Amino acid sequence: MLIIFTVLLFVLGLVFGSFFNVLIWRLPRKQSIVAPRSHCPKCKSQLSLFELIPVISFLLQKGRCRHCKAKISLAYPVVELLTAIGFVFFGLVTTTWLQLLANLFFFSCLLVSAVIDLHHKLILDVITIPGIALALVFSLLEVTVPINLSLLGILIGGGLLLAMAVISKGGMGMGDVKFLAMIGGFLGPYGAMLSLVIASFLGAVIGMIYLVVTKQSRKTPIPFGPFLALGAVAAFVYLNLYI
Repeated sequence: MLIIFTVLLFVLGLVFGSFFNVLIWRLPRKQSIVAPRSHCPKCKSQLSLFELIPVISFLLQKGRCRHCKAKISLAYPVVELLTAIGFVFFGLVTTTWLQLLANLFFFSCLLVSAVIDLHHKLILDVITIPGIALALVFSLLEVTVPINLSLLGILIGGGLLLAMAVISKGGMGMGDVKFLAMIGGFLGPYGAMLSLVIASFLGAVIGMIYLVVTKQSRKTPIPFGPFLALGAVAAFVYLNLYI
């Protein structure tokens, strides 16, 4: 039964990963996620069902559009695989169906926001604001942390980065503030603080390596959202598996 559940989660993750690729492409461009149908961004040809099979279509087409032969970004299958792996992990640490829904929603917000920030240096309110609201709903339903900890997590998570944004005079965006507030809503104040500590460490180390390798100056903006997402996943693992 566990094997069947794991396979179902993996397949579900692949399907949602394909949808997340649509969100990642269209939301920053303020395009509808409903219409038009999925198409090649290069030649605008509509994609058939055969071309929309997660990961498999990319492999069969050798990473190129069937119509214009333009290269398809490797980010597409990577997002699909990451979603599938995330769904399996976050799904297997749940005990109820409602908790499963909360965990998968939380992970999905982290992943989509992180990838958008990586590409566009933007964390969108259309993800974080509903995320904060649903964090409170799940808390009231006693699925995640108690409501007092959820509220405190939102205030402390958002407050910490708001203070950093003021001190850095624009070095930290308001999108990051709302992103950590959402994380705090799901994980509580301890989870928010742990996420920030881990994200700051990863950001400093990986950011410095990136600047050295690419020979860019320290003034080069580096998106913080992916590090916050990694920090949140690490905090989730610690809070759920080790406490």
